[in-house]
Amino acid sequence: MIRKALIFSIALVSCTSIFAQAKEHTTAKKEVATNKATTPSAPLPKEQLVEITTNFGVMVAKLYNATPLHRDNFIAKVKDGFYDSLLFHRVIRQFMIQGGDPHSKNAPDTVRLGDGEAPGEKIPAEFNPNFFHKKGALAAARDGNPAKASSNCQFYIVQGKPIDTAQIRTTGERIAKSGNASFAYTKAQKEIYQRIGGTPQLDQNYTVFGEVISGLDVIDKIASIYTKPGDRPMMNVWMKIKLLN
Repeated sequence: MIRKALIFSIALVSCTSIFAQAKEHTTAKKEVATNKATTPSAPLPKEQLVEITTNFGVMVAKLYNATPLHRDNFIAKVKDGFYDSLLFHRVIRQFMIQGGDPHSKNAPDTVRLGDGEAPGEKIPAEFNPNFFHKKGALAAARDGNPAKASSNCQFYIVQGKPIDTAQIRTTGERIAKSGNASFAYTKAQKEIYQRIGGTPQLDQNYTVFGEVISGLDVIDKIASIYTKPGDRPMMNVWMKIKLLN
């Protein structure tokens, strides 16, 4: 009897120990889960704002964090004062205004511009289906290189025009057939193209890395200037760019 009682006592202690361990394990798991729920995730980097001052008014643009190569290149150039006193040297009404050619600084009126580059390599393309060529889109110019890498200094801002449903559908189908099978415009993107306009024919072909959030009317003013052959404005439109945050 003593033996059986001893065995039973040992078994009871073992079970108690197992239950205690299980309880501790469950408590630990709850604590971990609670910590995960209450620990705040790391905040996303704040989007960089830039102020683009022209002799036709001031625009404010934000740079997308999801295009870090273009964002950082642009920020570095702004910090260096690269863009100050350069021109919007190419203007096409209902399309876009383009600037950033270093040759445009103090360029004679007779000089055709657009071939200038800053020292350094091109910027690899950073296409993102969330970023599209709506009015106010800030995007990188480029030459015809097959990789579609961007100029390291020249950029354009979209004016565009309202786009009808048929053109949006046709453009989306063309992009999907050109090697981006999963591409499709969202309902919101379609609505923006129809309401405020843009240049969808450039989507997924040129990198959009920001957008104008204030001063869209300045784009319209610059785009309305009469131009010479080569799309250079009849009057110089200079720029000065600074970081706001």
